[in-house]
Amino acid sequence: MPPVACVGEPRLTAGFAEFGRLDLLAHEEVHGPIGPMEPAALLRLAEAIDLKGKGGAGFPFARKLRAVLESCERQDLSAVVVVNATEGEPASWKDKVLLTRAPHLVLDGAALAAFALDADEIVIGVSDDDVARPSLTEALQERRMPVPTTIVTVPHRFISGEGGALVNGINGLPHIPPGTKKRSSDSGVGGLPTLLCNAETYAQLAVAARIGPYEYAALGTDDEPGTVLLTVTGSAKRPAVVECAAGTPLREILDLCEVPPGPGVLTGGYHGKWITAEAAERAEVSRKGLAAVGGTLGAGIVVPLGTDTCPLGEAAQVVRYLAGESAGQCGPCKMGLPDLARSVDLAVSGSAPVELVRAAAGDVKGRGACSHPDGTARFALSAMEVFADDLRLHATGEGCGKRVTGAMGLPGAPDGNPQKLTLDWSRCDGHGLCAHVVPDFIRLDGNGFPAFPATPVPTWLREGALKAVKVCPELALRLVRAE
Repeated sequence: MPPVACVGEPRLTAGFAEFGRLDLLAHEEVHGPIGPMEPAALLRLAEAIDLKGKGGAGFPFARKLRAVLESCERQDLSAVVVVNATEGEPASWKDKVLLTRAPHLVLDGAALAAFALDADEIVIGVSDDDVARPSLTEALQERRMPVPTTIVTVPHRFISGEGGALVNGINGLPHIPPGTKKRSSDSGVGGLPTLLCNAETYAQLAVAARIGPYEYAALGTDDEPGTVLLTVTGSAKRPAVVECAAGTPLREILDLCEVPPGPGVLTGGYHGKWITAEAAERAEVSRKGLAAVGGTLGAGIVVPLGTDTCPLGEAAQVVRYLAGESAGQCGPCKMGLPDLARSVDLAVSGSAPVELVRAAAGDVKGRGACSHPDGTARFALSAMEVFADDLRLHATGEGCGKRVTGAMGLPGAPDGNPQKLTLDWSRCDGHGLCAHVVPDFIRLDGNGFPAFPATPVPTWLREGALKAVKVCPELALRLVRAE
C-alpha cells in the first residue's frame, strides 16, 4: 500500500495522520454524523457540486441516480446499489487506500444512495488480491447498513473493473463485459435497475452530504469543485496516493512525489493519454486543466517516466498487456488489439512506419462492445505523438539505447526472461507455416518470407512462437534470449 499525502485541506484523507485506519468511532470523530436524504435532496446536492464518476468515464452522478429512479418507477421494480471497488488497473491504488483506511466513508455514500432509492441491496465488488476485503469486512461488522450489504470478489484483471463486467460477475456470469452495450440503470444486478459507481464517487458524496454544496465548493474550481485523489507512481522517488483540490498545478504534485525530469507523463492510466514534459509544467489537476494540454484525468492515475528507461518500450509493454487483458469476444478485441500491439512493436523496432499504428488504432476505435479498444487505441496513439523524437531514433533500427525498466507497474514487468525470434536466412525456404501459427506476430513479406519485429515476443504470444519454431520444416526459426 503506497503512502498517502495531501496538498492543502484533506477531506477524503482526513484523519489518516492521526488514526491510520479510521474505525467507526474514529470516522465519526473526524467526519461527524450523517443522516439519510430524500431522493430530491440527494439529486440537488449531486447537481450542485457537479459530482462526476471518479472511475475514469466521468459520468454525472445525478444523471445516473435520476435514471435509476425513473427506471424503478417505470418498471415498478426496486433498485440495487453497486460499489465498484475492483480497481483492476495495476497502476491505480486510490480506491484500495480508501477501503483500507476510510472504509466507512465509502459505506456512508452507498447508504445515502440506497436510502434515496429505497434499494433492496448494496453490493460491493472488490478484486481477489485480498487488499481491500479485510478492512471492508471489519467495517461492515462495526455498523448497521440500511439494507443487506454483501461483498463480491472478482478476478484481479484490468477488464473486470468495467461496469458491465462487474454486473455480470455479480450475476454469476463470466467476469467480462456483455456482448452488447446496455444500461445498468435499466437492467443490472438480478435484472433490477442498478446504480453503479466507483468507491471514490460514493466517498465524495458522503463528504458533500456532511458539509453541504457551498463548503464543498470552497475547494477546487468553479467548473470542478472539491478534491481529487491521484495515484502517482512511475519514476517518482516518493510514489503516493495524493489528495488535492481540483485546479492544483500538476507540477506541485510531481514535486511533492520527487519526480525527476523525464520525457513525458501518462495521465488517466492505461486508457489515458501521454503528455509532454513541457505540458506537465503548465497542466492543472482537473478534467478541463489536463484536457487543455492534451491529457485526461481519467481514473486519477499519474505515471511520469524518467530518463533511465525507453518510453516507447514501456508503452509497447502496456499495449501488449491491454491486448492480453481483453474479453476476446468481439472483433476489435479479439483481432484488432493484437494487431495494434503488433503494429506498436513493429514501429518501436523500426520495422514499420507509425502510420501502421494509426491504421490499426483506427480499425478498433468506436467498434468494441465496451470502451477497452478505444482506451487502448488512445493510449497507443498518444505515445506515438508525445515520443515522436524517440520514434525517429527507433526508425533507424538501433533504438534509443535505453532498456525497458518496467516503470509502468505492470504485473511481472519487465519480462524476467525476454525472448525474441531469429531467422536463419540460409535455411528459410518461405514455406510460410510460421505465419499461419502465430499471425499476430509473424507476417509474410511481399516475397512470401516471414517478417517480425526484432523486439521480444510478448509473453501472451510466447506459446504461439514456440509452436512456430517447431513447425518450421527447414529448422530456420529459433527462439533465443533477448539481450
